[in-house]
Amino acid sequence: MMFYHLVAELVLIRMQFLFSFDAAEELKDSIANKNHELVLVQGMNLVDEIWGDARPNPPKEPTRVHDIKYAGIDVPSKLSFIRSQLAENGCDAVVISMLDEVAWLLNMRGSDVPHSPVFYSYLIVEVSTATLFVDNSKVSKDVLEHLEQAGVKLKPYEAIISEVERKKILRQFNRENIIFAMLLLIKTLIALSRLAEKGAKLWLDSSSVNAAIITAFKSSCDMKKKGKAGEEVGEKEASSNDRITGDPSVHNGVISAVYNVSPVALAKSVKNDAEIEGMKNSHLRDAAALAEFWCWLEEEICKSVPLTEVQIAEKLLEFRQKQDGFIETSFDTISGYGANGAIIHYRPTPESCSSVGSDNLFLLDSGAQYIDGTTDITRTVHFGEASPRQKECFTRVLQGHIALDQAVFPERTPGFVLDVLARSSLWKIGLDYRHGTGHGVGAALNVHEGPQSISYRYGNLTALQKGMIVSNEPGYYEDNSFGIRIENLLLVKELNLANSFGGISYLGFEKLTFVPIQSKLIESSLMSPSEINWVNDYHEEVWEKVSPLLSGHSRDWLWKNTRPLLDV
Repeated sequence: MMFYHLVAELVLIRMQFLFSFDAAEELKDSIANKNHELVLVQGMNLVDEIWGDARPNPPKEPTRVHDIKYAGIDVPSKLSFIRSQLAENGCDAVVISMLDEVAWLLNMRGSDVPHSPVFYSYLIVEVSTATLFVDNSKVSKDVLEHLEQAGVKLKPYEAIISEVERKKILRQFNRENIIFAMLLLIKTLIALSRLAEKGAKLWLDSSSVNAAIITAFKSSCDMKKKGKAGEEVGEKEASSNDRITGDPSVHNGVISAVYNVSPVALAKSVKNDAEIEGMKNSHLRDAAALAEFWCWLEEEICKSVPLTEVQIAEKLLEFRQKQDGFIETSFDTISGYGANGAIIHYRPTPESCSSVGSDNLFLLDSGAQYIDGTTDITRTVHFGEASPRQKECFTRVLQGHIALDQAVFPERTPGFVLDVLARSSLWKIGLDYRHGTGHGVGAALNVHEGPQSISYRYGNLTALQKGMIVSNEPGYYEDNSFGIRIENLLLVKELNLANSFGGISYLGFEKLTFVPIQSKLIESSLMSPSEINWVNDYHEEVWEKVSPLLSGHSRDWLWKNTRPLLDV
């Protein structure tokens, strides 16, 4: 919990684990501009005080091994890669705090966070060892054996109190209601102190590692230098060329940390063959569930059966639950009818949601976590007759979707360069949308992952690479009226072109999502022949890939909704 205080010291306190180091520093600087000093309240957390005994217990669900047939690469090989990155950057260890990075690196999954198969933990990888900090009760015999075979040590949080009893940090954290994540944090801080005492050079991603970890490591380094005031390292005064003012990785001219993007982030974002196969397979099963769902929903609306946005989302879940390998949804379903569809991150509740009818557009953005992949798809439909305005807006969103899907671009191209393709058709009539066009997607992991994106925010210079997965989701939202979004997931692939200017590779996209786009919302007169061909080719591919998984009415529905727009 952060507050304004006119004091001179930023103290280490448990709420620092809620903020990345970069976020805390940014907030600290902003407050300093107002002639105030940012501190963290010591010894208490006001939210905890209000919550009291109502705080739920920490999650205790077991972790599981993510099978190698889905992971594709074993843990020793992944750790070897991380250690090679440490060597190249002159580092001795790296702290990994992003939960999806820990899960990916160790080929493990959990269920501590809704919609994401991750588990609360920290991981420290050193040149010859790796240590996982996790609740010991979550580790089964199979998982323990999996970790031991990979040379990963397990440190339970139950052993923390005895280990940190003599540490000052205990006095700052020791409370009856201390939560699980903080216990893990203490254990990690002690390990960092050990690394600092060894003079280890640590790799830290200050954009994701919390402020407490980085502050603790810096403090440990400072204490080591003060304790060795008579020795050469602590006594030697750096020259003006050695001293880097304001750099948190430099202490009295001695570099103790390298601040860089986590070495796991990029490796995780580039999917291997097994991960790609799992994503393709899970998307086909998901498409079958969606075909059955849309068939059901159209029939219900035609029969004027009263259905709310929440009831529809719950029914979609039922269809997905029938599919092999289904685990849970990958995010809260956005089920928005009419004006609610114009709320980009709308979440219906039973108390306030709308009924879905045939007088306006209905936007459905949903996804699922399967044992072998993660899905995310948006479709916008009308169960009656759309207005000319709605059809034009829908068509222009579709044109942007097609333009991005067909993009060809040289390697080393960052995603923001492509964002204009998805907006151009809307821009031609003075329209736009207030969100990015695409985000990275994990393979049986978080539905949102970095570092890649496709967005108007040009600060992200991460180049799109072969094997990355991104969403393609342009939209248009007319406040208090309707919303439109069309979303598929795309796999970045290398193209075999006639030329290779400059000796570089050229990239494009391969579709992963195969669910019909409602043809009656398309204003064909606005479409070019090539755009019409794209729709027809896509629907033909949907039929070929998904129809073998269906039967009866749902198969008939798929046939009806994949017919060509017109002859061109």
